[in-house]
Amino acid sequence: MPLARSLSVTSLSGLDDWDEEFDLEDAVLFEIAWEVANKVGGIYTVIQTKARLTSEEWGENYFLVGPYMESNVRTQVELIEPLNPALRRTIDKMNSSGCKVYFGRWLIEGSPYVVLIDVAFTAWSLDRWKSELWESCGVGVPWFDREANDAVLFGFLTAWLLGEFAAQCEEPPHILAHFHEWLAGLGLVLCRQRKLPIATIFTTHATLLGRYLCAGNVDFYNNLSNFNVDKEAGDRQIYHRYCLERAAAHCTHVFTTVSQITAIEAEHLLKRKPDVVTPNGLNVKKFSAMHEFQNLHAQSKHRIQEFIRGHFYGHLDFNLDKCVFLFIAGRYEFSNKGADIFLEALARLNYLLRVNHSEVTVVAFFIMPARTNNFNVETLKGQAIRKQLWDTAQTVKEKFGKKLYDSLLVGQLPDVSKMLDKEDFTMMKRAIFATQRQCQPPICTHNMLEDSSDPILNCLRRIGLFNSSSDRVKVIFHPEFLSSTSPLLPMDYEEFVRGCHLGVFPSYYEPWGYTPAECTVMGIPSVSTNLSGFGCFMEEHIADPSAYGIYILDRRYRSVDESCNQLTSFLFQFCQQSRRQRIIQRNRTERLSDLLDWRYLGRYYISARHMALAKAFPDTYYYEPQDPTSKQGFRYPRPASVPPSPALSRHSSPHHSEAEDEDEERYDEDLEAEKDRLNIRQPFSLPYRNKSTLPYATPPSNGNSTPSSATSPPSSITSPPSSVSSEKN
Repeated sequence: MPLARSLSVTSLSGLDDWDEEFDLEDAVLFEIAWEVANKVGGIYTVIQTKARLTSEEWGENYFLVGPYMESNVRTQVELIEPLNPALRRTIDKMNSSGCKVYFGRWLIEGSPYVVLIDVAFTAWSLDRWKSELWESCGVGVPWFDREANDAVLFGFLTAWLLGEFAAQCEEPPHILAHFHEWLAGLGLVLCRQRKLPIATIFTTHATLLGRYLCAGNVDFYNNLSNFNVDKEAGDRQIYHRYCLERAAAHCTHVFTTVSQITAIEAEHLLKRKPDVVTPNGLNVKKFSAMHEFQNLHAQSKHRIQEFIRGHFYGHLDFNLDKCVFLFIAGRYEFSNKGADIFLEALARLNYLLRVNHSEVTVVAFFIMPARTNNFNVETLKGQAIRKQLWDTAQTVKEKFGKKLYDSLLVGQLPDVSKMLDKEDFTMMKRAIFATQRQCQPPICTHNMLEDSSDPILNCLRRIGLFNSSSDRVKVIFHPEFLSSTSPLLPMDYEEFVRGCHLGVFPSYYEPWGYTPAECTVMGIPSVSTNLSGFGCFMEEHIADPSAYGIYILDRRYRSVDESCNQLTSFLFQFCQQSRRQRIIQRNRTERLSDLLDWRYLGRYYISARHMALAKAFPDTYYYEPQDPTSKQGFRYPRPASVPPSPALSRHSSPHHSEAEDEDEERYDEDLEAEKDRLNIRQPFSLPYRNKSTLPYATPPSNGNSTPSSATSPPSSITSPPSSVSSEKN
């Protein structure tokens, strides 16, 4: 089954000529998700980062709806009284009827309004609502599934909220409700079943059945059309969840998903083709000068090197300046996230580096939370010894410097043999003896509760990567999310990513993939796959992704062994790059961040919302979808200069000789960046809420006049000149 473009809106160029008016003055948007002000997974990031752009479009008529979690509300939400009279009456009516509904501002960019519903407070209604669900929709929810019980409570409460709000409005409102994932989907089903005057959108970020099937090691993508979905869901005891998800997908006015690969999955498993693909974006903060993010990389890399010095004390027989830091991060799904193929590729890379007598040492980090009981004592000891060595060196340096200063003051050259006394040598010898180690450096930084059955540790035992002195690939498993308060590796995730050289995410099941997207925004190259939404998006919009530091691994049409060999080739090629080549590649990667900005990708959500309004209120709104076959897909071209690969670039360091410049085209960062900027459209600048024109269509009342046009001027993107030759890798 080919991964062809078959949806109504699939590329950036499909949304370029929106210049007609679409009046949203009397429309109200409710966005409902279990992860509103409640961090559970990636949907939290989607809603949090998108809130600013949506608030600019909808202003005071934008409300997020989620569950009330007291611990989160204390730190993330400012509780206030609602300003909207209809919403105030709605919340008062629900609170007087036995509910607990809170209103406030979510303290994130855009400061959107949030309506938070205390699900546990209405648990007394669970049995009654389950009976109603069975009688009206034919869906039964077992008593033991707590997550599904929460979905039932949340669904009935959100439907109650929306219905009450529609009833409290003095004039018939144009309400748009956007539901994310199956946990919120029941509210949508109830809205349609009760025939409420509400336009609806349902977004699935990953299908339930897809996650379960991929976790079961099946050949998922080659058998999508062959699955008996009812039987597969029943066998995994999630049939009731699957019914809620499928019902939401079929009842909604507009069905969306986050990537092309997930659209194909949804078409086969949920039996409905998505109307719009809505890729996930980020709020990109551009630096005033290119070299700023390179400096941040150097600073963060230095902190990682300090950790490495402590972790490998006594076995630090490799050059840290010739180290390449790789990492994989995310939920601990060994196969779905591609940790299995990454480990196998590391074993093969270790062999290649050894037989080629490479001076490069690879340190691979696995940042995946698992069950632990504490830090590893040996790991903590390593950091303590490193600090002790540093303190000893500083003490000796101060004494040496004072004697040198005194000698120079009297006009004499110092006698180096007398600069350090016996006490200094004794102190240094004791520090050296403290670094002696009888065992290998640890692989895991924590004490694992299930060491003998842990997939990563068992795989490392099988392939024989034990951080020995002969290994050119070292592995560090950090089974906990990173934190700046950690006594072991005191770095936030963003700092850590900036300090690494390459992110490796060879996922088998990844509907979108925020981790490689975050790498791209921070100017860090990454490995993704053609089975991830991010990888498919980049393949569609970049002519030569690898030249821009986006390596796309083929896990769709190749066997596991062939994919592993391809990943090994990517990693070995990356290790052969010089410092200068890595700098060039990072500059190119960072320039792709515009593609992932919500200022671009927010257009897809805008399109979906206007499509839903037009379907639910055809007398007021009109929307004509774009024809995806009528436009050429937007493609980032190959870089203007030669790609940063060892085979095509002769420079071995940033400081090359003048002789080389005479017979080889020099890399001009400014020229290449300017050519790239000509190939990407300017960011979409939304007018603020009270402006009169928005770039969408409303039919004229008499059917004869033509809509007015208004286009906002593109904002300029400028990038001051930078020098790649002066930076560090």
